[in-house]
Amino acid sequence: MTIARNAHRVAVLALDHVVGLDLGTPSQVLGAARDTRGDRRYAVDVCTPTGGPVRSAARFQVMPDHGLELTRSADTVVVPGIHDGAPLTDGTLDPAVGEALRAAHGRGARVVSICTGSFVLAAAGLLDDRPAATHWAHADAFRTLYPKVRLDPDVLFIDDGEILTSAGVAAGIDLCLHIIRRDHGAGVANSAARRCVVPPWREGGQAQYTERPVPEVGASGTAPTREWALARLGEPLTLRAMAGHARMSVRTFTRRFREETGASPSRWLLQQRVDRARLLLETTDLGVDQVTRQSGFGTAAALRQQFQLSIGVPPTAYRRTFRGHA
Repeated sequence: MTIARNAHRVAVLALDHVVGLDLGTPSQVLGAARDTRGDRRYAVDVCTPTGGPVRSAARFQVMPDHGLELTRSADTVVVPGIHDGAPLTDGTLDPAVGEALRAAHGRGARVVSICTGSFVLAAAGLLDDRPAATHWAHADAFRTLYPKVRLDPDVLFIDDGEILTSAGVAAGIDLCLHIIRRDHGAGVANSAARRCVVPPWREGGQAQYTERPVPEVGASGTAPTREWALARLGEPLTLRAMAGHARMSVRTFTRRFREETGASPSRWLLQQRVDRARLLLETTDLGVDQVTRQSGFGTAAALRQQFQLSIGVPPTAYRRTFRGHA
């Protein structure tokens, strides 16, 4: 597959004990973002501290094509999670790696971590006084080693501008899709998600799935009701109506919904409406009033309020930004 001439350059920095899934996620997900000609929008390469092989946590070797010099020209540097090593055990880091990460950040490159890759960024001093995410199971160790970081172990990912961090395992996929959405809009991100056969969006502030009982699978689940609601976002949808469709009491429906999605029905519904509005603003010429109706906000004032809260800009400014990308 051809890489676009103006592709965004991504360096994935693999350290010893790198987590295999985290290592492959940027290449797989970012590599699924294509332009109108089908060319890749991201050029993703792997590097290691010495340019030589490193051992993965799954007991296979990673043979890179580059050393730390790759971080000097990358637009984004991604640090996958690790299952062992000094950043996890004593809060220290290879000085050359720390310097490379600080230099990349200093010249304006975006710096990203997946899972326990946040320990590496913290050891490099990049997360001091910043909010950050990591795998929930490592939260206590993280707080002990890096007390200056404002850790939030209950979210899937955190976008703090030029530094982004995610929780464990599949949250790295969510973060990469968020990066695509931020860079190129919902249409490209949704297309990349379809290529990867994953949900196109899980809100960054959604809770991690930590020690929750697994809901029973069957007709009593809320998935059919979520599908039913997505087809009716432009209509008034109450909690009672959704519970009625699921043939549950409101209390039971709310509990099961949270077990299955990690969010309350009202919060989930609001996020779906924001996402629908974003997609319409990016991909159609519909006026704000029409976008308001089709996404189910009721009034343009409500749409503007939620955009300001969720995204930080009003709908018209959002449209100008992403039409500019197009």
